[in-house]
Amino acid sequence: MRFTDEQEELRAAVRQSLGRHAGEAAWRPLTEQIGVAGLAVPEEYGGAGCGAVEVHVVMEELGRELSPVPYLGSAVLAVQTLLAAGAAEECAALLPGLVSGEATAALAWAETGTWDPEAIRAGAVAGPDGGWLLTGVKEHVLDGTRAATLLVAARTDAGVSLFAVAGDAPGVGREETVPMDATRAQARVVLAGAPGRLLGADGDGGRVLRHVLDLACTALAAEQVGAAARCLELTVAYAGERVQFGRPIGSFQAVKHRLADAYVRVESARSAALGAAFAAADGARGPELTRLAASAKSVCSEAFSEVAGEMIQLHGGIGITWEHDAHRYFKRAHGSARLFGPPHWHRSRLATALGLPDPVPVGGRLSR
Repeated sequence: MRFTDEQEELRAAVRQSLGRHAGEAAWRPLTEQIGVAGLAVPEEYGGAGCGAVEVHVVMEELGRELSPVPYLGSAVLAVQTLLAAGAAEECAALLPGLVSGEATAALAWAETGTWDPEAIRAGAVAGPDGGWLLTGVKEHVLDGTRAATLLVAARTDAGVSLFAVAGDAPGVGREETVPMDATRAQARVVLAGAPGRLLGADGDGGRVLRHVLDLACTALAAEQVGAAARCLELTVAYAGERVQFGRPIGSFQAVKHRLADAYVRVESARSAALGAAFAAADGARGPELTRLAASAKSVCSEAFSEVAGEMIQLHGGIGITWEHDAHRYFKRAHGSARLFGPPHWHRSRLATALGLPDPVPVGGRLSR
């Protein structure tokens, strides 16, 4: 699992751009100058025709900076939903705008804290003009308040289906939530008879969402690896500078052991994330991809949380101040661990894919 020269050049370009443009201001140069929003989009829709490994490279770099740009929500979730649904007409209409970065889309999927397609209760009924009317509440919609288009999962008589809904359509209410991680914009979407257009086949949404979940976990794992690696870099640098008892704290054996353990966690997480990304790039789908994506999400979530915690501990008093970045990484670690389902849920998915007993008893489950 080695990156090509072109992928390393992509990494360098993204890192350089993020270094020059902070926060949301990075989105325009990333999309216009580097074309990150269209990396995984087929060339017929104006994209670069690349795959999950290029997405991994971008997500790692965004994770290092805790960048708030809408890449995960629009360029990963929304794009992959459109492609997996096989909605050629909607792809032709929406993807060019997403590729350019001029517009963004958001996948409105989660309900009551879970991303399990079986838990979807939002409903869709046929409208008088041949369209559909959607009703329900969606949570944790990434960058949902500014998305021009919402891709909504709702139930019809045929099962879970997907619909394209204009963000400013009548019956669409959007409110920005205040998550612990302020660098990841999320919204609550309330649909009250909102008009929508069916994406793909009626009742095929469950299959699409399960595939998109695997790709989302694969991309998020890369972001977690990038952020965890940055935590370790900052902590190692601080341990070499902070002097206690007349010597840098990094020279103490106990600190060396903790830093070595953090390094092992980061590299183990990197291996899991790369395994899922390379498999997805090679066309893995179904149970094979689920095994790797679920493993990556579980391993990387826990590794990032542990390394971010060590960052605060080894920075001492400065690590708990508002001015230092440690709290931002810690909050991102907590939020990303819950996003798309917590580690124990993915271990259950992994067990199911392997044909093993569920490692988490039903009575002992937490919110997904």
